[in-house]
Amino acid sequence: MITNRLNNGWEHYRGSLGGVWEVWRQYKLNNHYNVPWMDVELPHCFNGEDSVDPDVLYYEGPGWYRTLLEVNNPYPNGRTLLHFEGAGQDTDVYLYTSKVARHVGGYDEFKVDLTDAIEERKYSELFGNRVPVAVQCDNTRNLETIPSDISDFNLYGGIYRYLNLVYVPEISFEYIHIDTEVKSQNKADITVKARLYNPQGLGADVRLTIVVRDPQGQELHRHEVTTKAWEGWQELAVCEIADVKLWSPDTPALYTCEVSMEGETNQQTWTTRQTERFGLRTFEFVKQGPFLLNGERLLLKGTHRHEDFAGVAAAMTEDMIRREMGLIKEMGANFIRLGHYQQSRIVLELCDELGLLVWEEIPWCRGGIGGETYRQQARNMLKAMIEQHYNHPSVIIWGLGNENDWESDFDTFDEEEIRQFMKELHDLSHSLDDSRVTGIRRCEFCKDIIDVYSPSIWAGWYRGIYPEYESSSRAGFEGTDRFLHLEWGADNMTGRHVEEPYTGFSEVKTGAGADERDGDYFLQGGDPRVSSLGDWSETYFCDMIDWYLKSQEKMEWLTGAAQWAFKDFSTPVRPDSPIPYLNMKGVVQRDLTPKEAFYVFQSYWTEQPMIRLYSHTMAVRWGRPGEKKLMKVYSNCEEVELFVNGESCGIRQRNTQDFPCAGLRWEVELAAGENHVQAVGRKDGVRVSDEIRFTYQTEAWEEPESLTITASRQKDGLVKVEVKAFDRHGVYCPDANHFIRFGLAGEGKLLDNRGTINGSRYLQLASGRAAILVDPREGRSVVSASSDGMQTVFVEV
Repeated sequence: MITNRLNNGWEHYRGSLGGVWEVWRQYKLNNHYNVPWMDVELPHCFNGEDSVDPDVLYYEGPGWYRTLLEVNNPYPNGRTLLHFEGAGQDTDVYLYTSKVARHVGGYDEFKVDLTDAIEERKYSELFGNRVPVAVQCDNTRNLETIPSDISDFNLYGGIYRYLNLVYVPEISFEYIHIDTEVKSQNKADITVKARLYNPQGLGADVRLTIVVRDPQGQELHRHEVTTKAWEGWQELAVCEIADVKLWSPDTPALYTCEVSMEGETNQQTWTTRQTERFGLRTFEFVKQGPFLLNGERLLLKGTHRHEDFAGVAAAMTEDMIRREMGLIKEMGANFIRLGHYQQSRIVLELCDELGLLVWEEIPWCRGGIGGETYRQQARNMLKAMIEQHYNHPSVIIWGLGNENDWESDFDTFDEEEIRQFMKELHDLSHSLDDSRVTGIRRCEFCKDIIDVYSPSIWAGWYRGIYPEYESSSRAGFEGTDRFLHLEWGADNMTGRHVEEPYTGFSEVKTGAGADERDGDYFLQGGDPRVSSLGDWSETYFCDMIDWYLKSQEKMEWLTGAAQWAFKDFSTPVRPDSPIPYLNMKGVVQRDLTPKEAFYVFQSYWTEQPMIRLYSHTMAVRWGRPGEKKLMKVYSNCEEVELFVNGESCGIRQRNTQDFPCAGLRWEVELAAGENHVQAVGRKDGVRVSDEIRFTYQTEAWEEPESLTITASRQKDGLVKVEVKAFDRHGVYCPDANHFIRFGLAGEGKLLDNRGTINGSRYLQLASGRAAILVDPREGRSVVSASSDGMQTVFVEV
């Protein structure tokens, strides 16, 4: 098998065409009625910017791609394939004007065989030996497909994962699966099985060589056999491994299995080879008990991931994915739920390598249940996910759905119909892979069907207050056989800090449970809740995380929990967010810039010495002269010493049950004006330190009445334009949260529609300030900033 990524040489048109001939017409008739095409590089998403554009709804409709391929298949009578690692949401593939394939589903992989259409060569008059390929991706709203368009994430369009040109011989492998059974530390059984891709149904003899190697690359087993090409699944080899190297988050040991197949076509010998990685491990969700990995209790410390990134939406490059997964591991996580759909093969490979246990799910998300076409898509996507990600030792749970109790897409909502289909999917999953368990989140009337269940518990955000977290979790644990808490957290705006965070302790109803309800994400109406009454500050979010994590350390019955979500991501159902169309519950921004919350997790979940003074992005603190102010440090060090303006404020010993900050907090008096604070920690003989500088403002302020604007050139050549709010006396307003709109006239360009704190042209002030980056493009521009009730300000860049 020979595989080449097709990243370059593509053109794109976003919009509908009258037919596929319009893709190629300009090569014959180059007139003004042809549509404009733009050069793009794959992966590409045609919602790269509009998903967080504050002024338009994101585009839902067809988008076209075209390229001319150089095809040189070296195999005699070989097959030439296009391998899509993911394209959204409904994809038609054409060779010249002939439609060769259609795939429904935005997240599972699929292959398209071009061989027969290439041989017809209908296109040679226009293109010679080059092969014209066109792809239409369509994310038009459709109630009879999954996921639902009311999902809290965008249903993106485009070839937004890698696309490969693949050459294989006339008989090749479709899938190779490795079944493992760990019997003891000294013994594991391995079974290798395969299914062929043999579209002509050839019955030729093939020679197979199967080689199993340990994590160090040493050969453990070799088996050779000659057999006729077969249909369906066939067992190829069984072997026993001694001195087992178990896979775990701390030691993610990966074995390899290489399968070679040799055959003859027209007296020419060919060989194809495929290598799969696998791991040896056992796991168990104990009934009414904890989670066991390799026979020992492991607390699952998790987060969630959407395939979404600033400026490119779903079209994340391998480098972006590697950076993100590396940060998740660096944060200390050992578990991740891939929500709410099958994700890139690169993600799963990295989970195997980094030691991240995985819940992966199909996108049956909200809306109810549709007809047979709808259900067949769900079956197909479950089968594809399991077959394509079967060998990953990181995967422990196949998710069957999310929030399936959320009615919206059909005029009837039948719980029994949903139950019956959930049971069908559960049975299908176990028939395809009985070595893993099934799971769903938030559908109480289906929790008895699947193996692992997560109720909806949002103590301190959509319902209740965060001190109720343990009791709410305990109630959820006692209400199901095998409990896992997925989704908790709070929206938080980077750079928004408060001296006294809103907690809801006095206004929010307590003792009634912490389960989310369908309308709780709205910012108005409904019962009092922190999500609508709160400040959306980093301060509050850090306190909430702190409480949850210190509680989890003492919840010995807990299997684990996963914070929602690791990264801010775009969503069409949140136009009123401080950055419109953004779910802001991330531990990092949409461009992977860590927020303060990242370091709270590190302080609980990591072993390497670390220390972080809270409020690196809080340029101004405020209070009365002589007032004691709380200085917080997040660290995993045994002890920390704090220095304020060069003077020691004493040493604190870390105690995870001493909330907040595990006891690493000080009440200090700050000087009016500039302050310098340093924290020094020690752990296992290693010294670590952190420092911040900020202004302490003692002047009281009134309502904001004016803005100031400044521009500063950055090291990378970009210009940062910053706005601050002041009252009528010229006093800075550090709690102002008005919406600001940036504009530009001139040669430059606002770097907007990124969904980040410095990449949005319309956003709320964070602690009285807002900023945007500008590319000056070696020209002159004027940037404006406006807010209702205040005079517009301008600056030249």
